[in-house]
Amino acid sequence: MSTPTITVAYGDGIGPEIMRSVLTIIEKAGADMNVDCIDIGEKLYKKGLKAGIEPASWDVIRRNKVFLKAPITTPQGTGVKSLNVTLRKSLGLYANIRPCRSYYPFVQTKHPEMDVVIVRENEEDTYGGIEHRQTYEVYQCLKLITLPGTEKIVRHAFEYARVNNRKKVTCFTKDNIMKLTDGLFHRLFSTVAEEYPDIKAENMIVDIGAARLADSPEQFDVIVMPNLYGDIVSDIAAQISGSVGLAGSANIGERCAMFEAIHGSAPDIAGQNSANPSGLLMASTMMLAHIGQPRIAERVHNAWLKTIEEGIHTPDIYDSAHSTRQVTTGEFTESVVKFLDNKPDRLEPAVYPDVAKMMNVELSLSRGEKKPSLISKRELKGVDVFVYWEPGDPEELAAVLQQASTRLFFLKMFTNRGTKVWPDGVDETFCTDHWRCRFLTEQNSISNRDIVELLSSLAANNLDIIKTENLYEFDGERAYSLGQGE
Repeated sequence: MSTPTITVAYGDGIGPEIMRSVLTIIEKAGADMNVDCIDIGEKLYKKGLKAGIEPASWDVIRRNKVFLKAPITTPQGTGVKSLNVTLRKSLGLYANIRPCRSYYPFVQTKHPEMDVVIVRENEEDTYGGIEHRQTYEVYQCLKLITLPGTEKIVRHAFEYARVNNRKKVTCFTKDNIMKLTDGLFHRLFSTVAEEYPDIKAENMIVDIGAARLADSPEQFDVIVMPNLYGDIVSDIAAQISGSVGLAGSANIGERCAMFEAIHGSAPDIAGQNSANPSGLLMASTMMLAHIGQPRIAERVHNAWLKTIEEGIHTPDIYDSAHSTRQVTTGEFTESVVKFLDNKPDRLEPAVYPDVAKMMNVELSLSRGEKKPSLISKRELKGVDVFVYWEPGDPEELAAVLQQASTRLFFLKMFTNRGTKVWPDGVDETFCTDHWRCRFLTEQNSISNRDIVELLSSLAANNLDIIKTENLYEFDGERAYSLGQGE
């Protein structure tokens, strides 16, 4: 097996300090790899590169396929996109894996039995970053949940559980409210779970699920969820385990993988030799397992556990009641290196499975041979037309809309901020200048040309059209949400 080359970015803030620490430790542990360094982040933003990365660096990452990245600083309020999100989405890194384990009594936590892995979808949901200001008062962010994206992350969660001898996978969604998007996630989870009878599967609404995780994390094993929930819940899980600073993450794609700490660049302590390299170090052990060196990963991880167990702690987790010595970044690094031939005495030793890579999954429901239940007949049944209209009497808007309706369409209802205000609205409903007007047809099917005719009529009646959404039925089933109160 040839020596792999990994791409390394030292990042911003405390990034260079903790990266030097990590590379020293894994080199001393015997990691067999070459290093290819690139610059990303703050210095490139300052050069005017809004992406935060040079075009040639993409080629380096894609060529090497494995990327170990220190935290970077994203400028605030300047209109630039997060490079972290750009990297995950551009490289197809669909699965974000974040183990969150407690190290009680050596790191203080209220949850000494916690050992949870968060599997977060990494490419879609609201993180598509598709936002618009539509009126003076209303802004929009689109939430996109796809069939292949959901199947990939759910299958990855079950495969991860099986390979790592985990017993249960829990799905967090909010499909009591978002019945189509989160409903798809829940439905695919239940379908895929049937193929893993050896693993217990359960679904929870994300709010009560997060509450139970914060209160009793020992109830959970592996948790899989859409992107936004996963971002929030994984930080909660890392914090209640003892410290966000101790958690690393793996971002797994079909062709590339990226490994990083989950914390930020902490510029306030940069250059002080006090940063904790643990999060990036834990990411590096996942990287070592990914490139086929699980025994080296175990050696590093167990030396780190021994260091934590000995009470040798950086300032962020130092507690005079439980720590024996407060150390600098450099001293912490030296301690881990010293314990490379040791295992912890009280904490459970780390064990990494003998798999060359964190598995990429085969999609059977959304790619290739589709199951018959997912082959759908699509029929266009109407259109939601969003218009700008100053707040006022809904009956006045209804009169204009009905006058503009064409022969194929009738005005079913319209909503404001999702709540039905016509027909039979109530005076107490607060309205803004953004109205969703639903036009349906009694015909078996209509065409986009029919909708264009309707829009032309609405425009001729001086209605300010913001956007439209076609309304479909799939196999005779309504494929759009009702208005609140409809």
